[in-house]
Amino acid sequence: MRIFEKELKRLRAVDSLVNLNFTRFGVNKKQQIKRLLYEISKREEISAGKIIKDLPFFDYPQIKRYLLERRYPHSSREPGALKPYLPKISLKACEFLSPKAEKYFPRRIFIERSARQASLSRRVKSLFKGARIEEIASLKDYFCKHGRPKVEDYNKRRDTLFITDESYDFFKRCPCTKGALSCGYNIFNLGFGCIFECTYCYLQDYSNSPGIILPANISGFFDRFGSYKKDGMRLGTGEFSDSLALDDITQYSLPIIEFFREHMKATFEFKTKSTNINNLLCARHASNIVVSWSLNPQPLADENEFYCAPVKERIEAAISCVKAGYKVGFHFDPIIYSEGWQRQYSALIDNLFSKIKPKHIAWISLGTFRFSPGLKQAIERRFPENRILDEELLFGFDNKLRYPFSTRSDIYKHMVDLLAEYSLRSKIYLCMEEVSMWKELKLKSPF
Repeated sequence: MRIFEKELKRLRAVDSLVNLNFTRFGVNKKQQIKRLLYEISKREEISAGKIIKDLPFFDYPQIKRYLLERRYPHSSREPGALKPYLPKISLKACEFLSPKAEKYFPRRIFIERSARQASLSRRVKSLFKGARIEEIASLKDYFCKHGRPKVEDYNKRRDTLFITDESYDFFKRCPCTKGALSCGYNIFNLGFGCIFECTYCYLQDYSNSPGIILPANISGFFDRFGSYKKDGMRLGTGEFSDSLALDDITQYSLPIIEFFREHMKATFEFKTKSTNINNLLCARHASNIVVSWSLNPQPLADENEFYCAPVKERIEAAISCVKAGYKVGFHFDPIIYSEGWQRQYSALIDNLFSKIKPKHIAWISLGTFRFSPGLKQAIERRFPENRILDEELLFGFDNKLRYPFSTRSDIYKHMVDLLAEYSLRSKIYLCMEEVSMWKELKLKSPF
């Protein structure tokens, strides 16, 4: 059990100060003062006691205004009302795996009865002989008996593997945020859950899956594709799981490449933070297969992307895929705004495109850090010492928490200008961004 004593101590100090000095305020007002005091203390690395000394103790509006302006110094100077999210703060010590993950080895494997004879089920039994293997009627039945998973289950999801027989949820449109310009992406819904641990991952709030879920009947997806496909469509498996992190176990990539060689009017993407590309290199590539990597500068990856391959190794894997004949893509998403971000991203882009030529690149996406409100508390509970929540994140056009428009615009302009130096402007798209941002940057969708 890892106890985040520093942040727990900070929160206890804030709680004590507020209860002592603001006895005349009600529960909700105290809660907001605690939240702002805690975030300022963490952001500025200053004790809450020193902040309180500067407070106007006369009335709540004055106190809140002072704290908001100190917490959001840039945004408070811009026109329009601040739209912060100030929920109750509660840090609970959660079990967290070692920053250096061991090789993936689930201790418990549950196989749906209808999938027990599948090749994936047999392969899993052979690979993980020390695991406890149990047959279940269905995943739904398992949840009915054990209840919906909690955050503690999510923390232990690498220990549990479910092999299922998918029967209906094969494809879906990418759930683009309301008010954003959609890129028209489609999800090949092959599996759920990720063995990596990224502080910003939306799956922490989207669903506390108690394990990794892998369908055994990939042929079922191929059978249904005929009724779903459209000429020119883009689709991929990297929305609810990493496309390649477990490919040595699932072997999914091999039949996928073979299948889409017969469907050249569709483009399929493997999206990953891994270097698990051996199957890709052994397969006969197809021109409509894109292998893409999510990238952040290594210092930011060290702080936020646990268990993932180092950025240098991801780039080397991309080079290998190019040599094997694949088109590659890159996702600078989420771009994390922090001290020195311009220098770090500039160095990353210069290094990347000194090794990979524009003709080999299918597309590049840009997206700044944004998330649904519930994820804020999930990140705090699971990663109390994170720094990504310290920046100015306010309700945006879609009620997600985002950097202010001017900050996002500066980030995108910098990134677009860097990529334009390598003649890549025409291959850029923004992920989940409002139409006005596309116009601000004079970008057109490449799709």
